[in-house]
Parts: sequence; structure tokens; C-alpha cells
Amino acid sequence: MFGQMEEMKKQMQEALTKIIVEAEAGGGMIKIKANAARQILDVTIDPSLDLSDKEELEDLILEATNRVIAVAAMKEQEESKAMLGKILPPGMENLFG
Repeated sequence: MFGQMEEMKKQMQEALTKIIVEAEAGGGMIKIKANAARQILDVTIDPSLDLSDKEELEDLILEATNRVIAVAAMKEQEESKAMLGKILPPGMENLFG
């Protein structure tokens, strides 16, 4: 049974790394891509952004990062629920929320 659970966990992790999400801040001046396993994959800074304003840049990066992590967490939850729905008996797929 534990081996089966471990295999499911591995499959879930693989599935999560394939789900890509993106968030932005500053009207698209900062864009961050991540996967549903909450790994940051890419950060894009619009070349027209004033990089001399360090505090603004930090705030925008922080905002975009928090947004992409929130989206990734939602995708992770959706994927977990879908996977549980496949293995639980009919009628019990909403057992965990």
C-alpha cells in the first residue's frame, strides 16, 4: 500500500511540473512563470521599466511572485482533487472539500 502511495505521489509531482502558470505585476512590466509544483521557471522584466527605482522593482517582483505562487497553489489543489477523484469510490470524490 505504501509503495502505491509513493508512486501516486511521484505521478502527482510529475503532473504538477507540467502545469505552467503565469502572473504579472505593474501592468505586465514584470511577468513570472512557474509550475503547479511552485517552482519559478522564468522572470521577465519589460525593458521600458525604470530599473533605477530599486524599491519599485522589488515591490513589483514581490507582487508578481506572490500572485504566481497563489495561482500555482490553486492549480495544485485542482490537480490533487482530480487525482483523488480517480482513485476514490464513486460518490466520495468530494470527501476532502
